[in-house]
Amino acid sequence: MKSEDTPFEGGPMDGRVLPVLVGPTGHPPKTYRIPVPDAAGGPPTVLVYRRVPRGHSKRLGLIQGWKYAFDPTGDTTTGRLRWPWSKPAPRRHRTPDATPDGNPHDPHE
Repeated sequence: MKSEDTPFEGGPMDGRVLPVLVGPTGHPPKTYRIPVPDAAGGPPTVLVYRRVPRGHSKRLGLIQGWKYAFDPTGDTTTGRLRWPWSKPAPRRHRTPDATPDGNPHDPHE
C-alpha cells in the first residue's frame, strides 16, 4: 500500500505530519478519525479531521496536495455517499407552522 505524509492543522494534532494510506486514485480519505482513549477507562474520544486542499497551482488552479483540518463538531453525516436511488437524509426536527398545511395565512379568517 502506498502512503503519503499528510500535515494536520488545528486541534490536538496541530503541526504533526503522519503517513496516511492513499486509495486507488492517489488521494487520502476525506475524513480521518483518531480514537483517543479515556484516562478513566470510559469510551474513547474520537477526533475528526476533514481533508482540505493544501494549495493550488497558479496557472491551472489544480490541487497540489492535501492536508487535514480539525472538525470540532465531529459531524459524521457529511462523509456519507449519496446515490440517486438512496433514501433522503433524515431531516432535523423543525418547529411546526401555525397551520397544518404550512400556509402562513389562516384560511378561517
